[in-house]
Amino acid sequence: MKIKFLICFFLPLLLMSLQSKPTETEAIKKLLETEAATWRSGDSKTHAACWHLQPYSRILVSTPDGATYDVPPINMTQPIPNPTGGYAVGSNFKMNIQGKTAWVSHDEESTAKDGSKSYSYEIRLLEKIKGQWKLVGQSIHLYKKG
Repeated sequence: MKIKFLICFFLPLLLMSLQSKPTETEAIKKLLETEAATWRSGDSKTHAACWHLQPYSRILVSTPDGATYDVPPINMTQPIPNPTGGYAVGSNFKMNIQGKTAWVSHDEESTAKDGSKSYSYEIRLLEKIKGQWKLVGQSIHLYKKG
């Protein structure tokens, strides 16, 4: 009798805990897809909504030729100058979700309007603000494929 009670009590808790991670994972992926798409399309308002700038926010970008840029985080919430169009595809997502914070690493292949491609490894830092995942920082490392 005790075993049946324990199974009936703990099984639903176990199932609920297993279901929460994929939901968070999918919410984060959707945010990253939206952020990438709106940057390229020039939708500054929606792009800014993907971000929640903090005093510790930082955006670092390195290029294939070795240059490094420390981009002012405020740029993520300002009108996007010269949107490039095209699209990006993320892959190889690896996530660490801990309560209201998460970090994500992924690969990105970006295709410009003219068909040219660029590639990057990206680290994204997120926080859950008022129940919604928001970007608070990122590190982007562009590289040449091949």
